[in-house]
Amino acid sequence: MHDIRAIRENPAAFDAAMARRGLSGVSARILALDKARRAAIAATEAALAERNAASKQVGAAKARGDEAEFERLRALVAAKKDEIARLEDEAKAKDAELQAMLLELPNIVAEDVPDGADESDNQVIRTWGEVPTFDFAPKEHFELAAARGLDFETAAKLSGSRFVMLRGAMARLNRALAQFMLDMHTSKHGLVEINSPVLVRPEAMLGTGQLPKFAEDSYQTTNGWWLIPTTEVPLTNTVAGEVLEAGALPIRMCAHSVNFRSEAGSAGKDTTGMLRQHQFEKVEMVSITRPEDSEAEHDRMTRCAEEVLEALDLPYRTVKLCTGDIGFGARRTHDIEVWLPGQNTYREISSVSTCGDFQARRMNARYRPETGAKPEFVHTLNGTGVAIGRCLIAVLENGQQADGSVVLPKGLSGYLGGKTVITADGEFA
Repeated sequence: MHDIRAIRENPAAFDAAMARRGLSGVSARILALDKARRAAIAATEAALAERNAASKQVGAAKARGDEAEFERLRALVAAKKDEIARLEDEAKAKDAELQAMLLELPNIVAEDVPDGADESDNQVIRTWGEVPTFDFAPKEHFELAAARGLDFETAAKLSGSRFVMLRGAMARLNRALAQFMLDMHTSKHGLVEINSPVLVRPEAMLGTGQLPKFAEDSYQTTNGWWLIPTTEVPLTNTVAGEVLEAGALPIRMCAHSVNFRSEAGSAGKDTTGMLRQHQFEKVEMVSITRPEDSEAEHDRMTRCAEEVLEALDLPYRTVKLCTGDIGFGARRTHDIEVWLPGQNTYREISSVSTCGDFQARRMNARYRPETGAKPEFVHTLNGTGVAIGRCLIAVLENGQQADGSVVLPKGLSGYLGGKTVITADGEFA
């Protein structure tokens, strides 16, 4: 959410920032509505002053026996009461309209974010690992004999398309990956593990920017709760409405949970296999920092996600998203894309974003720079560390062998009872 005072003070700068997001003439509409809101507030205050002055004079007119003045003043007080109620309603309506407009506007991107129309304009920061070569045509994950535990048919019978049931080795591999990531983030990276609800109130979704603009991308229950599209929502909202002491920052959290997305607008995309599902698992990282620390924290969180892939010996590249591809609430985003031999391309497996004070303003999350100081907004960051389903895909495809088996990363053996291979029969060996 944006500071209306900053827009008033420098509308040209705000318009230039929104133009990078593909929006034009934004400040004029905002300031016209703000002017109308402030005029209604001023008129309310003037009417209140007139009513109060008249109220003081009513008693004096009655005391001196001036019935005509008494009746006039009493009628004026009654009329002002109605006028004040009308003006207050008008001011509230204008304020609600202004807030709704501000809530629909995306974050201002950082200066170093490249301009661009779509993902083809993203900027590669670095590439890690050697892309594997095969003496056979590599298959996609759902084609592998070793991955027979990926049961799309039963899932479709139970829930419809874009769901999967994991059986046997696939279920255990999925669980091992989650445990591996959590252990790395808590033991090596110093994050505090959280087990959070997957149902949240609307204000939590609004706080991180999923509402109101992206309501169709998520699922709402009949009693008003929302199924989380990302664990960023509950983790970030742990500081909503709080005033933290500077010594409490940074707050660094991680969580493994199930997430739910309607995938609205993705018809025809990745319909085969488990790349794009309505229900999926990931390990999420969230940091709450002082403003001056958030840039360094963004780089630190990016490395946390990269190190997961390096420990699993999965080739990846890290890219900086351009203005046409960056998310609604982000100032800057690093996507980490893992190599998938079956598709012969890199695909996103982690997205790490710094949001500045954009979410903090929506949540009213603040801290005191020092004892007794005026509270300021914190900065929030979030990142996938990493998507478990896509990591499972990458492990299968990068480790596939000509005989249909899959050689697993050495780093996972301790989580699989020492097993290092899934045979073509779908069993551990």
